[in-house]
Amino acid sequence: MLMMSPALVVVCLLLLRMEAQGFMVLWAGTSTPHQNITEAAILQTTAQVCKDLASVEGRDFTLPPGPLTAEILAIACSSPKSVKSFQSAISDITGSNAQVDYIHVLNPEYHFTDEMIEKGRALITQGMTSVKASIKQGNFKAARQTLGGISHPLQDFYSHSNWIELGNINPLSDLIRSDVVDIGPVADKNTPTCRSCAGEDCKNNILEEIIGDKKLTTAYFAFIIPSKPEGKCSHGDLLDLSSWVNPTGGISKDQLEARHGYLHQTAAEMAQAATSELLTDIRGAAGDKDFLQMMGISTERSTALCFVIDSSGSMSGDIDAVRKVASFIIDSQRGTADQPSDYMLVSFNNSDFGPLIQTKDPDEFKAYINALSANGGGDSPEMCLSGLQLALTGAPPSSEIFVFTDAPPKDLDLLSTVTALIERTKSVVTFMLTNGLGSLRLRNVQGRGRGQNSRMAASDSRVYMDLAQMSGGLAIQTTRTELSRATRIILDSSSSSLVTLMQVVRSSGRAGRFSFTVDESVRNLTAYVTGRSLSFTITSPSGVSQSSAEVYGPVGTFQTVGNFHALRLDSQAGLWEISVSSKTYYTLKVVGQSLIDFLFDFVEVSQGPHPSYAVLQSRPQAGGKANLLVSVTGSDSVRLTEVALVEAFGSGEVRGTLESVGGRDYLVTVNRIPAGAFVVRVRGESTSAGAAPDSFQRQSSTHLRASAIVVTALAEGVLESGTPFSVPFMVTTSDNSGFVTIRASNDRGFTSSFPSTLALVTGGANGIVTLTVPPSTPSGTDVTLTIEAESPGTNDTNYALLHLSVVSMVTDVNRPVCKVLSVKANCSEDCSLSTWELSASLTDGDGTGIERITPRQGNGTLSTTTAVDTSGLNVTLATYSASCCSPEVELVAVDGVGNVGTCFRSIRNTVETTVQTPVTNVPKVQAAPLSGAIL
Repeated sequence: MLMMSPALVVVCLLLLRMEAQGFMVLWAGTSTPHQNITEAAILQTTAQVCKDLASVEGRDFTLPPGPLTAEILAIACSSPKSVKSFQSAISDITGSNAQVDYIHVLNPEYHFTDEMIEKGRALITQGMTSVKASIKQGNFKAARQTLGGISHPLQDFYSHSNWIELGNINPLSDLIRSDVVDIGPVADKNTPTCRSCAGEDCKNNILEEIIGDKKLTTAYFAFIIPSKPEGKCSHGDLLDLSSWVNPTGGISKDQLEARHGYLHQTAAEMAQAATSELLTDIRGAAGDKDFLQMMGISTERSTALCFVIDSSGSMSGDIDAVRKVASFIIDSQRGTADQPSDYMLVSFNNSDFGPLIQTKDPDEFKAYINALSANGGGDSPEMCLSGLQLALTGAPPSSEIFVFTDAPPKDLDLLSTVTALIERTKSVVTFMLTNGLGSLRLRNVQGRGRGQNSRMAASDSRVYMDLAQMSGGLAIQTTRTELSRATRIILDSSSSSLVTLMQVVRSSGRAGRFSFTVDESVRNLTAYVTGRSLSFTITSPSGVSQSSAEVYGPVGTFQTVGNFHALRLDSQAGLWEISVSSKTYYTLKVVGQSLIDFLFDFVEVSQGPHPSYAVLQSRPQAGGKANLLVSVTGSDSVRLTEVALVEAFGSGEVRGTLESVGGRDYLVTVNRIPAGAFVVRVRGESTSAGAAPDSFQRQSSTHLRASAIVVTALAEGVLESGTPFSVPFMVTTSDNSGFVTIRASNDRGFTSSFPSTLALVTGGANGIVTLTVPPSTPSGTDVTLTIEAESPGTNDTNYALLHLSVVSMVTDVNRPVCKVLSVKANCSEDCSLSTWELSASLTDGDGTGIERITPRQGNGTLSTTTAVDTSGLNVTLATYSASCCSPEVELVAVDGVGNVGTCFRSIRNTVETTVQTPVTNVPKVQAAPLSGAIL
C-alpha cells in the first residue's frame, strides 16, 4: 500500500484549505476534461452491459439517435425510474476523479509524471482489487469512490506520457493488469528523452532515438523548485517550474493550449477508451447486475427499505404490528419499480444492538422480522442511536429508514455522529413512536406528564423529533393499535421517484400560510402535517378550498392517525396554498412522484489556471460565501432559474447566483449561509415542443447548517486486516487560542485512538485517528469514520466523514484461462429450426480457483462440470448450446479475487444462415468538450 509521508500529508491538508489547484473544470470551452471523459466511458460501458443483458434475455435494446445521456440510457435499460440514482452514481465517480487533483496535486504517481510508471500502475491495480472486493461485499458507494480515484491517473497517462507520440492507436492495457511484469521498453532515469522546444513549437521535442526505440517516458512536473533530471521532458505549463530548465517546453496534452495540445483530442479519446477497458474488467468481475447496481441502474429502486426496531419486552405488541406492516409493504411493492434493491433490519434494546441484517429476498426479509422477539428492556432507555447508526452507514444514500420504539435513547453520545451521517447520506428517517404518547411535544416541555403506560416522557422524544425533522422524515405518535393505519405513510415514502416540493417546521404555535408550485410531471401529490390541536385549509390552483374538518372534499381526501395527518390531493398543476393554525409545534411536508429532481453538493472551488472543485465531506464554513454544484435530473428540457438556501424554521432565504457549467449542471454562489438550519430549494422551467414553459420547484429533504469550525481529514490507501491505519486531520477555527473537543467513531466498532482535546495554535490544530482492523475482517468491508470537533461553550460542531475500505493482500494476479475445445454448428436457413454447441475448458491454475462462469451476449444454455487434469489442477468443462438465431457467445470466468478471463466465439463466419437477433445499437459516446485540462 502506497502511503505519503506525514510531512507531505500536512502539506496536502494545507493545500486543501488553501484551495489548491484541482482539475474538475466547470466552464464551457473547447478542451475535454476528466469528468466528460469519465462520464462518456460510463455511458458507453453501461450501454454495452444493458445491450448484452437484453441479448441474453431475448429482449430488444434500442437507443434513439443523438447524444447519449443518463436519462436516455436508463429508459433503454428498462429502468426509467433509475435516472436520479444513475446520475448520482456518475457524480460520485466523477467527483472522486476530480478530487485527485485537489488532494494529490504533489503526488506524481497519481498523474504519471516524473516517470513513475510502475507506481502509477500499482495505484490502479491495487485500486481495482479494492473496487472488486467492495462490490463483492455489496459496498457500492466505496466501490464508486475508489473507481473514480483510479480512473484519474489512468486518464492522465495518455496526456503526460509519450504513448501517443510513439504512434500507438490503442490504450496500454497492461496498466490495468497485475499479471504483466514487463510493459515494454521504458526510458531509465539516465536516458535523455527531450530537447528544448523551438520557441512555442514543441511538436518535435521528443528525441528521435526515444521514438525509434519505442521507449516509454512521462513528463516531469516541479511545483516548488525548478529542477528535473538532465535531459528529461517536462509537463510544461505556467505552474510547471521544471519547464524553465533545459530542455525547456513540455509534452503535456492536458488541453488544446498545452505544449502538445495538437494531440489533446487524441489523448482524450484514448483516455476514454482506457477508462471503458477498466470498467469492462470490473464489470466482468462484478457480474452484469451488480455492475449496474453500482451504477445505480436497476429495475427496482436503488435505495433500501430499512427497519430499525426496538426489541425490548414492552414492544411485543408493537413488533406484531410491525410484522403486519412489513408484510403489507413487501407484498405491495413486490415485482414493481418500487421494490427496493435491498431490505435491511437492525434491532436494539437497552443493552445491545445489531447486527445489520441485509437481503435482497423479500421472503427472507419477512422471515427475519417474523423471527424477531421482544424481551428484556424494562423502563430503561434503549440503544436506538447505535442501531440507527448501523442503518445509516449500511443503507445506500437517500434511503428510507423507519424506526419503531416506545423508549428514549440511551446512547446520546452518538447524536452528533448520527446527525453527521444524515447530513452526508441524505437518508430520510421516520420515527413511529408508540405506547401512549399523546402529550408528546418538541419544545417547552420539561418531562412532566408521562402518559399512562408510557416509557417516554415528552421531553425524551425531543431527540427523535429533531432527527426526523432534520432528515426530512416524520415523527408519528400513535398507539400500537393504530400503527397499521400509519402504514400508508411508509408505503408512500418508499416509492421510487419521490420528490419533495416543500417542507416547513414551526416550533411555536402560530398561524402560517405556505405556497408551492406543482408542475405537470408530478403525480400522487400528498401533503403530510404532524402536530396536535391544529387546523388547516388547502386551496388548489383553481381557487377551490377544503378545510381539515372535511375528510372528503373537492381538493382531496384527508386521513388522521394520532398526530399525523395525510392529505391525498388532486395533482393539479399550478400554485397551491396551505394555511395552518396551531397552538403547538407542527411540520408540513408536500411530496409527489416525478422524474424531475435535483442533486447538490457544497463544494470548494479553485479559480486557478485550471478551475476545479472538491466536494465537501463536512458542513460548509459559516461567515462568508459558499458554492454549490447543482444538477437537474430527469429531463433534457429543464433549466434552473433559482437556487436558494431557505431557513428551516422561518421564512428567510438567501438566493444564489447561477452559472451554467455544461449540460444541466450549475455552479451556485451564495454570499452567506443562514445562521441556523436550512434547506436547498430550486425553481426552474421545463419546456416541450409547442408548449409554454412549465414551472417547477423542488426542495431538499435534509436540513443542513454551517459551522465556524473546519475539519479536514485525509486517508491514504486502504485498511489492511490486522494493521493499524492512521488518518491525519486538521481543525481550524476563528479562535486563535483555546481548545476543541475531539470525538471519533466508526460504524464497525473497530478499535481506535485519538486525542480527546486539541489546543489551538493561531486558530489551528492537527491530530491523528488510528484504526485497528481485526485480522478476520473480510476483504471489501467498508468502514465509515466520523471525526468530530466541538468548540466548548458554543455547541458549534463540525465533522469530516470518510468512507474507508478493508482490502486483503492479493497474491493471485493471474487470470483464468479459457480454451475453446470444439464448436458444432449445423444451422439451416431458418435459424429457429437448429442449434449450435460450444465446448471449452477453463482453469485458474494454482490460483484461488474459478468462482463463477457466465455467458455474455448469447441467450443459450450453459452447463459445467469440474474435473482434475493430469497435473492435479482443477479444470472446469463448459458446454454452451444455443439457437442458431443467437450466433455469438462470450464466456466470462472469474476467480476468487476478481481476476477475469474470457473466450469468445461466433458462428456468423462459419455458416450462412438467416439470423434473427434482438434490435441493439450502442453508438460510440464522444466526450463532450469543456474548457480545462486532463491534468
